[in-house]
Amino acid sequence: MKYVLITPAHNEEAFIEKTLVSMVAQTVLPERWVIVDDGSTDQTAKTIQKYAERYPWIELVSRPQRKDRTFAGKVHAFNAGLERLQGLRFEVIGNLDADLSFDPEYLGFLIGKFAEDPRLGVAGTPFTEDGGYDTARDSFEGKNHVAGGCQLFRRQCFEEVGGYIPNPAGGIDWIAVTTARMKGWKTRSFSEKRFHHYRTLGTAGKTSWAASFSYGEKDYYLGGSPLWQLFRVVYRMTKQPVDGLALLSGYCWSAIRHIDRPVSHELMRFHRWEQTKKLKAIFRSLLRFNKIDNFSLLTERS
Repeated sequence: MKYVLITPAHNEEAFIEKTLVSMVAQTVLPERWVIVDDGSTDQTAKTIQKYAERYPWIELVSRPQRKDRTFAGKVHAFNAGLERLQGLRFEVIGNLDADLSFDPEYLGFLIGKFAEDPRLGVAGTPFTEDGGYDTARDSFEGKNHVAGGCQLFRRQCFEEVGGYIPNPAGGIDWIAVTTARMKGWKTRSFSEKRFHHYRTLGTAGKTSWAASFSYGEKDYYLGGSPLWQLFRVVYRMTKQPVDGLALLSGYCWSAIRHIDRPVSHELMRFHRWEQTKKLKAIFRSLLRFNKIDNFSLLTERS
């Protein structure tokens, strides 16, 4: 199966070479990898250009500097890369962040999963961060969520969900993968592999407290259930009390302001249905004194 990748990059001088080194070592290479330098003011473009001159399947696209930095801007950069792929034949398209690394068989492994299962619409893996964090163990998103850092779509699925939605407040990858599942596609993170994420998730330009507050806000405007949020806050506070308090504050502050939600009522109902199903599975495990398997709490909707 042929695949293409797009990478929006803004001031990624510190990490992007790790991603470039990982990509050129892949045993299964993409038809094209478009890296969109989104107005960087550091050496990001220079680093990319060095590789683009050596590898014809890597293309650098440069965009002008912008004063406003929002998640919508990332989507616009992605779409600028998408325009460069017109006319190419491919079955799988992916977003790849500019601060990751992975083993040489990583993308070939994921492409093989698409070849094996025609129902598979979105694929990826859990990821790790410095300090021992592993989403398969430390997150309750589960195997059906695909992290946005490396998120591969079957082309038909990507087109059915309408691609990435330029929501300024974020959640663009979550909206895409959850919409795919709502529409009947299988979405799966495969635990046999990991990618490593070098910047702590959500902290670009923020403190850890501010990032947790933003995640609380996002949990509200993406339609998360108050009961699930309470569970999430309690769980976080057992590990990082200050971040747990920030998470609760962000959710409550958004609820008080009644901020607009960028998701449809249908998607919000589906999201809360999944969260309720997860909570039931957690409480069943607790009542039976079984160890809770965060990663396998929820299988795809039958």
